[in-house]
Amino acid sequence: MHVVAVVVFDGVVPFDLSTPCEVFGRTRLADGSAAYRVKVCGVTPTVDAGNFEMRTRYGLASLARADTVIIPGVSDVNRPASPALVRAVRTAAARGARIASICSGTFALAATGLLDGLRATTHWLAAPELARRHPAIHVDPDVLYVDNGQILTSAGAAAGLDLCLHMVRLDHGAAVAADAARLSVMPLERAGGQAQFIAHPPPSADGGSLEPLLSWLDQNAHRELSIAVIARRAGMSTRTLARRFREQTGTTPAQWVIARRVHRAQQLLETSGHDIERVADEAGFGSTATFRAHFQRTVGTSPQAYRRAFRSAGGR
Repeated sequence: MHVVAVVVFDGVVPFDLSTPCEVFGRTRLADGSAAYRVKVCGVTPTVDAGNFEMRTRYGLASLARADTVIIPGVSDVNRPASPALVRAVRTAAARGARIASICSGTFALAATGLLDGLRATTHWLAAPELARRHPAIHVDPDVLYVDNGQILTSAGAAAGLDLCLHMVRLDHGAAVAADAARLSVMPLERAGGQAQFIAHPPPSADGGSLEPLLSWLDQNAHRELSIAVIARRAGMSTRTLARRFREQTGTTPAQWVIARRVHRAQQLLETSGHDIERVADEAGFGSTATFRAHFQRTVGTSPQAYRRAFRSAGGR
């Protein structure tokens, strides 16, 4: 069974600790059996988690037998990472274990050197400090998580759920991940990145919320949707639409629609036998070439490679 080791230390953020324990601990395969075994591994036997203390059943030695190691966030990013933790994570990575951090846990992961030369994220408030301390890391504050293959990082709070569900999806396919998402009362994949949460002015209370428009766009993303068409639906000028869309979602109408189309294409690639041309058409892309370009840019791989990866994962 796939063993997930969640590391805990003084100053650990309880929410970030509970996220992988709940997601991986409750994930079930099609036959009802547990998909993972979760071990909470303390740097010390007793850990100060702020409002409470906790005792752990396992120590860092358990990382040597873990398939996935997860580093939760720390309440104070100025608290140095334990040298013992750094050594244990490096050893696990050298053995081939998957290493992931949640929120400010990226700082401890960065201390191992495993992120040097890679793209990574953390909570948007801490991203500038991460970039200052570790110039060899390409810090992206606008995304919910970054998957570099063996090494993964997530943004703050609920983005840890996104990352954990993504890993379940990689390991066991979309159907198992969808069940895990339902248990967490989360969508399997959220549109956009953490840019939508970065200090944008709140939606106005005078009827200016774009929620009805976003719902309509989600239902009609397969149609041809120019900015003019979207603006007419919203009952505002294209300039006003662009401003309010940026304020409330952190992105543009065109980028939002593309993200929804890519998401629809992912679902079709995972669950249907449609050829690429039909997937492109049903997702709302004007041509197969356009579909491939947007899919590669958004997902980081080709539609064909994505289908092979998730079909093989789901069949294991």
